[in-house]
Amino acid sequence: MTDRELQEHVQNALDWEPSVDAAEIGVSVDGGVVTLRGDIRSYSEKAAAERVALGVYGVKAVANDINVRLVDGQKRTDTEVAQAVVSALRWNTMVPDEKITATVTNGWVTLKGRVNWEYQRAAAGNAVRDLTGVCGVSNTITVEPHVSSVDVKSKIEAALKRSAEVDARRIHVATADSKVILSGNVHSWFERDEARRAAWSAPGVKEVDDRIAVVP
Repeated sequence: MTDRELQEHVQNALDWEPSVDAAEIGVSVDGGVVTLRGDIRSYSEKAAAERVALGVYGVKAVANDINVRLVDGQKRTDTEVAQAVVSALRWNTMVPDEKITATVTNGWVTLKGRVNWEYQRAAAGNAVRDLTGVCGVSNTITVEPHVSSVDVKSKIEAALKRSAEVDARRIHVATADSKVILSGNVHSWFERDEARRAAWSAPGVKEVDDRIAVVP
């Protein structure tokens, strides 16, 4: 697939996504690497545009250079954003909010703390991403597992084999203490994400080093 064809596919995918104002987003492609540019009204829309682009077959990587420019009705003070963040984390049943702190600078939210599972870390980021007034999110929460497993490697390999979305034969799993190293190649970013999700779901995993290559 040529870069021109891939550019058209990404643009068409953005046009098809109702949560994204594709008219405000420019798409360029160089060697399979997609660059998104433009000005949009929310961080959630920026994240959605990136997700859509990564889901297009043939995309090797995405550089998200989209700017978030809040309209007057959506602007909030950092204090207001911080208060909204605290409430969002408290009301999310998947987030241990007592273990997380947040700072807000010019609308940019930074999350810190320690949780037991990757899904909790991801849920915290998702909980604040869509709040009015948020211009960006840095999720620096670390995962500190509550258990240690001696057979993490076999559990992950079994999970990969169970997944209908992943060709486990193309992925190699290695472990070092609580760190998991994934290598090999897959056909899409979606398949790579599924492999990462399977690795993070194993008890005792503190870090995942994803070295999987996307080879369409």
